[in-house]
Amino acid sequence: MRYVFSVFALLFFFAAAPAQAATGIEARVDLSEQSMQVYINGSRRYTWSVSTGRGRYRTPTGSWRPTFLSKNHRSSRYNNAPMPFSVFFYRGYAVHGTDQISRLGAPASHGCVRLHPNNASTFYDLVERYGSSSTRIVVEE
Repeated sequence: MRYVFSVFALLFFFAAAPAQAATGIEARVDLSEQSMQVYINGSRRYTWSVSTGRGRYRTPTGSWRPTFLSKNHRSSRYNNAPMPFSVFFYRGYAVHGTDQISRLGAPASHGCVRLHPNNASTFYDLVERYGSSSTRIVVEE
């Protein structure tokens, strides 16, 4: 009898496991590939070209939750530069749109993660919908 109960308990555990899969958004920025992959509830949904920090303006590596969202942000540090659909994740670093689309795919920023404005809008909307507590931004070499 104990064996039957154990088998049913194991079957229930493994049947319930998919329901316990990761929920939310994970954005994985690959500095060497200059790309960002966006996962929704564990499934890859988007892969976008990015521009990250160049030269001495390195994009920090690590894993963070967004700290602040700003739809129409402008840089207070770099000549009031437009930073549409900003998702700030560490100090003054953000994932945001850029008007320098031709530079996507190569390092070009002062450390932020730049996206095509359409992709930045999509990412911003996802973070708004799922919430910062359900979003993770991971930056790797």
